[in-house]
Amino acid sequence: QLVESGGGSVQAGGSLRLSCAASGHTYSNYCMGWFRQAPGKEREGIAVIYTQRGTTFVTPSLKDRFTISQDNTKKTVYLQMNSLKPDDTATYYCAADEEDDCEWWLLALKEPNHWGQGTQVTVS
Repeated sequence: QLVESGGGSVQAGGSLRLSCAASGHTYSNYCMGWFRQAPGKEREGIAVIYTQRGTTFVTPSLKDRFTISQDNTKKTVYLQMNSLKPDDTATYYCAADEEDDCEWWLLALKEPNHWGQGTQVTVS
């Protein structure tokens, strides 16, 4: 189970930190990632983290503003979003799956099997 939190409304230029807590899985090595989908647009991969080794990947167009991190003790992954723009308005989803070329999630070449319910971010 993946439970996101931290969404909300923010003014342009502001920051938000999303959290995703994972529970109930049995993978020893797994990835977690963040995606977003705006109304009328395709889902976009944002960032991925290999939770055991800490390796991260962020979509190049967002890497200057978005950072993925984790707290392994809490099995929680975070997405720090800075300098937010109205174009960042979307529903943000957390996802997870067994470790296997997870960076391909960002290229839409693979999809994770487990998803959270999503959290809304609105930038005005």
